[in-house]
Amino acid sequence: MRIEILGVGCPKCKQLTANAEAAVKELNISAEVSKVSDIGKIVEYGVMMTPALAVDGAVVSAGKVLNKEEIKKILVK
Repeated sequence: MRIEILGVGCPKCKQLTANAEAAVKELNISAEVSKVSDIGKIVEYGVMMTPALAVDGAVVSAGKVLNKEEIKKILVK
């Protein structure tokens, strides 16, 4: 599973990254969490508001910081 945090490095982006990493750890799943800060790549995803969360190339949230429990619900689907 590939989890991407789309954002330019703002505090909200950092919080979303931490929440995603915590969710992966608690679920004990194999996932790569990476950050995408290139504006061009973020726009390619169709994201206009950051932070955004993409799972396996599909944007599942944009413009808000999901908490760990919200991310866990997305990842177990």
